[in-house]
Amino acid sequence: MLCALCSLLSRKRKTENENLNSGILTTLHPDRKGNNLSPTPDDLAWFDDRFTAVTENIEKVIQGKKSTIALVVVSLISEGHVLIEDVPGVGKTLLAKSLARSIDCTFQRIQFTPDLLPSDVTGVSVWDREHGTFTFRAGPVFTNVLLGDEINRASPKTQAALLEAMEERQITVDGQTRVLDPPFIVIATQNPIEHEGTYPLPEAQLDRFMMRVTMGYPEREKELEMLDMHGTRSSFEDLKSVIHAEDIVRMTSISAQIHVADVLKHYLIDIAEATRTHPDILLGASPRATLFLQRSARTTAATDGRDYASPDDVKQVLGPVLNHRLIVRPEAQMRGVTADMVISEIMAAVPVPGTRAAN
Repeated sequence: MLCALCSLLSRKRKTENENLNSGILTTLHPDRKGNNLSPTPDDLAWFDDRFTAVTENIEKVIQGKKSTIALVVVSLISEGHVLIEDVPGVGKTLLAKSLARSIDCTFQRIQFTPDLLPSDVTGVSVWDREHGTFTFRAGPVFTNVLLGDEINRASPKTQAALLEAMEERQITVDGQTRVLDPPFIVIATQNPIEHEGTYPLPEAQLDRFMMRVTMGYPEREKELEMLDMHGTRSSFEDLKSVIHAEDIVRMTSISAQIHVADVLKHYLIDIAEATRTHPDILLGASPRATLFLQRSARTTAATDGRDYASPDDVKQVLGPVLNHRLIVRPEAQMRGVTADMVISEIMAAVPVPGTRAAN
């Protein structure tokens, strides 16, 4: 009798869970009968093929960092920028160069130093004696992939030269505005250990980076593989482009068509508000952070072959999108609280769409 009752309860719970999951899926999925513009299965298959081609191509050079590589490519497709923060020698610069090499596009590198001027980044108008006019000489920012190496070594004035390009994708010099060609991404690197002679990035600039990622040390097997591959000659020298810049533009268009349900938008806002009201946080997530969460969640859904975003897509990008935006109160820092700890706490506390009624 007891076994029969347990079996009945088990079937009841299974049915309830199936109904709940079905309800969540119905809520998150685009309404095919409505006017929602969604990518076709062929679009999503093409998207997945190109995304896989780029990430696997970069993995030929960067071993054991599949998730970090994927996040950088997601940022590029989502029209965001990436800050790579880690100790020297783990492949930060090589990752940015490998991304640019994998795409048939233009690439420029700026080695940030204390004596670098804003005009060294944006460009400058020079006097042409032959024609008697000023001619604009474009700076390295006029490219598709811009690597800002050790960005915190430049003065705040020079760092600020990137603000307009990162937010508005244009540059204004001598009163004339010039639009940057898509795709455009700034990949900046910095060393979090050595602070002598550096200028910490202000919050206004940090907030313009869609994600902050770290490389970390490779696993033992991957480091052995690295020694075999790069011991005599770097595999980067043999790296070829696998897609074109136009492909990235099309992937961005497909990503923008991924459906985000109203309940998921409320979920994003709930998370943002939780960071703003958390007792250990001095500065929470900005509205720009909420937009970046939505964009990157859309792209993550497209990489999974879905035409709608889910809470799991949000959770995959939540840490990289928020960890550099939250400022922990000094008294909380003394207790050992970090931004990542707060993000994990908020992720566990904010109800996921579809579970509110059950809670």
